[in-house]
Amino acid sequence: MGIFLNHSKIKRFPNLVRGCISIKNKQLQSNPVGVSHNNQMANTYCQIYVHFVFAVQNRIGLIKQAWKDDLYKYITGTISNKGHKLMAIGGVSDHIHILVSMLPTQSISDLMADVKRSSSLWINERKLVHGKFSWQSGYGAFTYAKSQISNVANYIDNQEEHHKVKKFREEYEELLKDFGIEYDERYIFHEIQ
Repeated sequence: MGIFLNHSKIKRFPNLVRGCISIKNKQLQSNPVGVSHNNQMANTYCQIYVHFVFAVQNRIGLIKQAWKDDLYKYITGTISNKGHKLMAIGGVSDHIHILVSMLPTQSISDLMADVKRSSSLWINERKLVHGKFSWQSGYGAFTYAKSQISNVANYIDNQEEHHKVKKFREEYEELLKDFGIEYDERYIFHEIQ
């Protein structure tokens, strides 16, 4: 059974957020899904799956096989420490894909900032690259339904095979087009020419 949201419900219940129900300690005039008439506070129920894509600065292939798994473990820990669940992580030397089951307690942009900041620091403190490591600004964030998670996770797990036949820019533009996201060619992840 699904919930159909129309504008009148959003105005009446401003705490309803894309697939999440969160009711504050207020007496309600009506009885939305998950709230009993005995004025008990309901829990928040959410299912938000986000596929993130982000690249190394200038798309230089700096992520090495020798420490890639440790980087992935570190990123997994960062995500878990924020209360989210990492569903899949994979990539190649110049970019990473992660699939996260997110809680509504943190914004997408804040999670990406935390992941990129902490993982850059982790790489730099260990001197895993010559010079300073950084991620390129920006990222892609794409949401999926639960029924799609297995396919998305397999896609992420097989990034190395996938990129033997498809370049990153082609893959990224395809994602943007598939999701109907308008973009400016000038701001797509850049490689050094």
